[in-house]
Amino acid sequence: MKADLHVHTDHSSDGVSSVSEVLEAARSLGMGCIAITDHNTMAGYHEAKRYSDGMILVPAMEVSSADGHILAYGLTEEVAAGMSVKETVAAIHAAGGIAVAAHPYRTWSGLGESNVIEDFDAIEVLNGRSAEKGNRSALNLARKMGKPVTGGSDAHKIEQMGDAYSILPSDCQNADDVIDAIKQGKVSVAGGSRTAMGTLRYVYKAVSEWIGRGFRRM
Repeated sequence: MKADLHVHTDHSSDGVSSVSEVLEAARSLGMGCIAITDHNTMAGYHEAKRYSDGMILVPAMEVSSADGHILAYGLTEEVAAGMSVKETVAAIHAAGGIAVAAHPYRTWSGLGESNVIEDFDAIEVLNGRSAEKGNRSALNLARKMGKPVTGGSDAHKIEQMGDAYSILPSDCQNADDVIDAIKQGKVSVAGGSRTAMGTLRYVYKAVSEWIGRGFRRM
């Protein structure tokens, strides 16, 4: 089963597409599962519950820790931004979720290798908006640490969806099954990395948004 486990909607400050547009795009791409991972909010997930119509919807968000972004799946409540990596992972676990190191080698928002601690449940090793080198390094890190893997487009508009995704076991029936598959290392990844032109667009966008935030990380 194809699943995009890293998608943003207009509930993220830098997202463009509506929840309904994201779900429609996911269906057109043959996705059976999606995780809306808006920055520091589960509002996108809660809205999506009204439109999911048979698609597996994983409760999720992307949390901005003090040292980079962390994907949280299976949450029963939102987790606050701004804490240390260890505190953030602990808070995700306390909220019933699992913590995944998002695009760890990305310059602007990745954790960096030193912050990918053993407490993480998995590592995102294929991100559609990360450069090939960063994705390759993430995969090598996951293998070195013996961690399960995930993949996702990290789409901020529907045109980016499907660039990278996870492949789940065909017997996944609900969000709990998806979480178990991740934890048990039964998830594989497919798709590609950011192109050279995509890198130019990404750097321009990242720098512009960084300046707009007053030189603060998201």
